[in-house]
Amino acid sequence: MKAAVLRKIGERLSIEEMPTPRPGPGDALLRVRACGIDGTDLKLLDGFGYVPELPFVMGHEIAGEVVECGADVTEFAPGDRVVVYNFVTCGSCLYCRRFRDQLCLDMRGIVGVLDLPGGYADYVCLPAQQLIRLPDGLSFEDGATCCDAGMTALRAVDRADVSIGDRVLVIGVGGVGSVVTQILAASGVEVIAVDTDVAKESWARTQGAASFLPLAADELVAEALRRSAGLGVDRVIDVVGLEDTMRAGFAALRRGGRMVIVGYTPEALPLAGKELAQNEKEVLGARAGRRDDLRRCLALFRAGKLRSIVRATYPLQQVNEALETLRGGVIGRIVLTFD
Repeated sequence: MKAAVLRKIGERLSIEEMPTPRPGPGDALLRVRACGIDGTDLKLLDGFGYVPELPFVMGHEIAGEVVECGADVTEFAPGDRVVVYNFVTCGSCLYCRRFRDQLCLDMRGIVGVLDLPGGYADYVCLPAQQLIRLPDGLSFEDGATCCDAGMTALRAVDRADVSIGDRVLVIGVGGVGSVVTQILAASGVEVIAVDTDVAKESWARTQGAASFLPLAADELVAEALRRSAGLGVDRVIDVVGLEDTMRAGFAALRRGGRMVIVGYTPEALPLAGKELAQNEKEVLGARAGRRDDLRRCLALFRAGKLRSIVRATYPLQQVNEALETLRGGVIGRIVLTFD
């Protein structure tokens, strides 16, 4: 099989021939049909965040077909269309028992990110427990985006705990931000989308944003306060995670407001304890999504309540070009497709 292999941090991926894996007990072999790419992949290339043992095959937004099952696998069969939940959890720790899978205390790996190879290859062999059925009528490309962008957006909106009529600042209208905007708009929320790329304004509005701000941090705060008669916005969802975006989001919050930080970078958020305490502002993190968030996302796409964010596809052989395009800024999501 062909695979795109990361052999050295900071260098291009190498397209190589590798042996097709065989499933052991409890495993399933998938023929990859689509694999999304996102900012986590760029972080891996740059050596930030997760650092897998090299050489490594990336790709954590996987949709494909089961081609072979190992012993003891009874819930799936060859020909089944599936997507992959990328956190391989223990199933028994405090967080797994409370259905907060992505916070597992005994994580066995993250598919395509750490310890387990991903979908930048023709085939991938994984524990069958990671598979979730792809609903009929939903494309492999859209199914793949649910495995990160979609489920992460659902988790972020859950953490934000919005109400009808709220005014929410969404900072970053990439893949996750696009789905966040769709969900919020469908929930009766006024979305103010923010992005440094002014070309994303029309895209943000098609996703449901009521308005768009291509502003720098200081201007963002002033404009958010102006639009809310000086009170500030009810919620902020920051999908970027730079110091400037987090600081501006926090300053734009009303008293009692909540900011959810989804994106992360090497930068940190300096908080004034007095402003945090006396204004009862809340700052929460949101890490990816739970297994149930992925199932919910697939169901929402299948029901037509979420729309495709796929704007470009590349074959595996052009994965480096796809990653460079992503690094330069894209609208929507890029997905690798396979013959």
